Amino acid sequence: MTISAPVRAVPSDIEIAQAATLKPVLQMAQERLGIPVHALEPYGHYKAKIDLAWLNQQTGPNGKLVLVTAISPTPAGEGKTTTVVGLGDALNRIGKRTVIALREPSLGPVFGMKGGAAGGGYAQVVPMEDINLHFTGDFNAIALAHNLLAALIDNHIHHGNSLRFDFRRIVWRRVIDMNDRALRSTVISLGGSGNGFPREDGFDIVVASEVMAIFCLATSRKDLKARLGNIIVGYTRDLTPIRASDLQAQGAMAALLKDAIKPNLVQTLENNPAIIHGGPFANIAHGCNTVTATQAALKLGAYVVTEAGFGADLGAEKFIDIKCRKSGLRPDVAVIVATLRALKYHGGVDLKDLNTPNLIALEKGLPNLERHVENIRHRYGLPCVVALNHFTADTEPELTLLRRHMDRQGVPVVIARHWSDGSAGAEELAHAVVKLAESGTAHMRYVYQDEDSLWEKMKAIATKVYGAADISADTAVRSKIAKLQQDGYGHYPVCVAKTQYSFSTDPKLRGAPSGHMVNIREVRLAAGAEFVVMICGDIMTMPGLPKEPASSRIDIDDDGKISGLF
Repeated sequence: MTISAPVRAVPSDIEIAQAATLKPVLQMAQERLGIPVHALEPYGHYKAKIDLAWLNQQTGPNGKLVLVTAISPTPAGEGKTTTVVGLGDALNRIGKRTVIALREPSLGPVFGMKGGAAGGGYAQVVPMEDINLHFTGDFNAIALAHNLLAALIDNHIHHGNSLRFDFRRIVWRRVIDMNDRALRSTVISLGGSGNGFPREDGFDIVVASEVMAIFCLATSRKDLKARLGNIIVGYTRDLTPIRASDLQAQGAMAALLKDAIKPNLVQTLENNPAIIHGGPFANIAHGCNTVTATQAALKLGAYVVTEAGFGADLGAEKFIDIKCRKSGLRPDVAVIVATLRALKYHGGVDLKDLNTPNLIALEKGLPNLERHVENIRHRYGLPCVVALNHFTADTEPELTLLRRHMDRQGVPVVIARHWSDGSAGAEELAHAVVKLAESGTAHMRYVYQDEDSLWEKMKAIATKVYGAADISADTAVRSKIAKLQQDGYGHYPVCVAKTQYSFSTDPKLRGAPSGHMVNIREVRLAAGAEFVVMICGDIMTMPGLPKEPASSRIDIDDDGKISGLF
């Protein structure tokens, strides 16, 4: 009788993370980055904040900046954060002192559809449970600062409304770091005169807050406080804007963010440094970690690997047109993450059939990748490499087809196996990135110029990046855009809130659609963050939980060990 060897179960992400041997953060920071103990504020053994004053004293040349982005996301997954971690480990492996810079996860997606956001497999940042659940309390501080301002508005009205708020034109909503559709539209101040004046209100998720955007773009506490003061919270009947500074709110708000503004230092599974700080949504806000974190990483490392949220049409465009424009950052190279599974999905294959070889569907899906490559190279002016996250079902004919298509554009394709093999699986990718970064061929440029009108900026993004024929808006929205232009906000960049799943505003339109219309449904001014949000299509600033939320799989035992995070 033949006895088959038992099938070895693949450990889950959280099991891999919990089995890792971590270095005390003070030791890791000293050994890998030369940060002295006095410049660190430990949050337990494996997390710390870096002192801003010490960072500001660091001089010398900045490292090379690597921007990791991706094709349009699919339910099949692409693995962008995993690639950031794997590439960072691989660059360290080949002798390049590298720091990765990531966003902090929002609890909404952690308990919702996405699950955790600390990488996966053998390319993770740790302690994974802490990073996904509360971390160092930054998001709580941002929520408190935001909601303090909301409370001050209603308190001011209750005590006489000397600023003459028009109840119909209060634009500052409340926030919570959870997907809760029941809070999208609410009525507040019910229960009698002692509770204020009833009015319509609503909640956004914390990562959509303007305070989050300000937090991520501010370059100092002084800059942070000034931007907070510039937030427009409402208008009078004659449309005079009322700012947070009129309520004398900016000082207290900045005080709540006193510690949050310091970058957070953790490590990868391979004990390499990672800075995780800030986290605006990329389909709603600008989708990048803090300027403070990226600049800190550039001072500390010869290479910095960072990510922009979702695909290169959303996150990377905002990274270039908002974050780089405001901060002076300049990427040296871009990495576009893809999988054969996701490309076949863009070619029309159902989720259940993605592991079946299908050259026809792959060829139909490749235009999605090709348009992202076109945008990175010719719209943003960056050299790029395609990192193909490897799956066991990938076949050589499919890989050959992908390489042939990318060869026509002169773009290298590297098969990356960091999920299963850690840094060893991304060595080839690391060498390709170094070659491009040191080639000096990056000539970053914006999609539009400061002097273009708001309408022209939105049209440039839609037609040049999304492949649309034009943009549209109803009369009320057009009037609001014209009013913002007239009031002196025309030089602000545009932040598009749109579905991440398609180049269009229809999440079901896969591949690389062309000739579509991009309708602007709503416009919001973020005067403190200094950009104008154009909400397009059916996108919400307060997501809901799915029918089977990820929270149903998360648990903790009597010893405090967490399970179910992924």
